[in-house]
Amino acid sequence: MSSFKDTALHGIGFAVLATACFATLDTTTRHVSAGLSVLVALWFRYAIQAVITTVVVWPGRGRQILRTQHPRFQLARGMLLFACSILAFLSLKYMPVGEFTAITLLAPLVITLLAAWMLKEKIRPLRWLLVLGGFIGTLIIIRPGSQHFDWTVVLPLMLVGTNAAFQLLTSQMSKTEDPITTHFYTGWIGTALATLIQPFVWEMPSDWTVWLQLLLMGVLASIGHFLLILAYGRAPAATLTPYMYSQIGFAVLGGWVVFNHLPDQWTFAGMGLVALCGALGAWLTLRENRVAIPPAQS
Repeated sequence: MSSFKDTALHGIGFAVLATACFATLDTTTRHVSAGLSVLVALWFRYAIQAVITTVVVWPGRGRQILRTQHPRFQLARGMLLFACSILAFLSLKYMPVGEFTAITLLAPLVITLLAAWMLKEKIRPLRWLLVLGGFIGTLIIIRPGSQHFDWTVVLPLMLVGTNAAFQLLTSQMSKTEDPITTHFYTGWIGTALATLIQPFVWEMPSDWTVWLQLLLMGVLASIGHFLLILAYGRAPAATLTPYMYSQIGFAVLGGWVVFNHLPDQWTFAGMGLVALCGALGAWLTLRENRVAIPPAQS
């Protein structure tokens, strides 16, 4: 029992470190996108991650890393994550990091709706209440009819829907696919898709600070995803998911340090409600012994 607890604690530690990486990645993305094409930045993010992943895993795995039972699913997953990344990068160009993070972490609650609709899964009243609470929290953040509500909020909401489809596919693939192989394919598929776009959008980064930030984005994405793989290898997703909401705190901190932006009291309240409902949903999943769908990262 003690050994299991120690392993779970290690998994939680890796998960929290991963959220710190992803929040820093989002903050860096917002900073870079102010002076560089989002699609160019996206290419650097994927290309650096793909190269780092290959350098790390190829010596130990060799061609074994290429073996997959479902190449079409790998392609579909890579395309979905690439779409998620585009929506995330565009969102961060126009939205504060904290508010963006809180809205996108609504995804696990949306999965509940999809499970009820597509999989005909029976949902307990308490879980419906948590879904409702999460949506109310999102409405508090975006506040339709106020100065906080404009067309830009559509981007993270589209991301939530795309992310939900990505997570459902990932959940199915995890039953047969090696997570390292999936991570490898995801990086290179994203790089290939981003490369196809570059002839139409390419621009050279302006100075060395931009190059440094682009390198940092690729490194943070690689480290963050590897930390998640380590975390899920040590603890169930339902155990880890509540701690993934610590990303909101890291995102708010990054927005304050880099952009001197702090959400107002109502936005903080909405963020807290989304995080509380998501964490309680994960706890309920753990009690029900169901398969949890954790938040995905771009």
